[in-house]
Amino acid sequence: MNLIVIIVATLVAGIGSVWLAALLLKVGVRNGSGGVNPQHLLSLAAGALLATAFMHLLPEAFESRIEPALLFAVLLFGLVFFFLLDKAELWHHGHEHHHGGEADAHAGHDHGHAHGHGHGHDHGHDNTPRTGGWAVLTGDSVHCFGDGILIASAFTADIRLGLVAAIAVLAHEIPHHIGDLVVLRQSSANQRAALVKVSLAGTMTTLGGIAGWWLVDQLHSWLPYFLVLAGSSFVYVALADLIPQLQKRLPARQTAAQILWLAAGIVLVTGVSRLAHGEHGHDHGHGDPGHGEHGHVHKD
Repeated sequence: MNLIVIIVATLVAGIGSVWLAALLLKVGVRNGSGGVNPQHLLSLAAGALLATAFMHLLPEAFESRIEPALLFAVLLFGLVFFFLLDKAELWHHGHEHHHGGEADAHAGHDHGHAHGHGHGHDHGHDNTPRTGGWAVLTGDSVHCFGDGILIASAFTADIRLGLVAAIAVLAHEIPHHIGDLVVLRQSSANQRAALVKVSLAGTMTTLGGIAGWWLVDQLHSWLPYFLVLAGSSFVYVALADLIPQLQKRLPARQTAAQILWLAAGIVLVTGVSRLAHGEHGHDHGHGDPGHGEHGHVHKD
């Protein structure tokens, strides 16, 4: 049953986020009035990611009997690791676009890089190179595969963690898939083909979920480390990728809207967590020596 739930959740997070992004593009994603403000989506995603990491994934990992200093070291390693991935992707894009005569345009905006697991997003900027469609899809596929592993790790620990992780991934993937779709539509006149391609990349989330389910089950005692790495990924994406895009001088009304949407992301994750967990509480049996390995997990 656990594997079936992981497959369903990763399908919803991976492909559902693509279709929601396409729907928002159809409705109209605009910076002004009359459409869906992308700043609101980014705020919502940032709140959901931070809440998932700090209120669920990290506390779950620290409930194990592993030395906290070691888990903090893993957290630090994860943050540095994702930073280095970002730097590698920036170098790759800068080198690639330099030969196309568009390096200056690409470097001119504040978010032409990949996040987390090598995910290339340009968020619909008009100066996006038209030849980068396959590069975007490749980076998107790798990132989605990594998301699937993180979701599976959370589900293996607790179904509540899995649900909130899937919701967080869904929320933060929507604005990024909007960028993917815009890039592919610029490189191809067939809008339906762009949707199909990004959806296929989204299916990698499910493959990552299956791989993660098998990997975590084989390395059962490593589950707290997987949860900390998942938390570090969510924290890095929120603080290094999403929130910097919100750090702009805005009127008081728009600033308040950003804060409200950020809070909405936190409330969303908290609400989903409580609904998923219901009245059963969060009892892990702290007196059980096997608690550090989360011995309540079963493989079906």
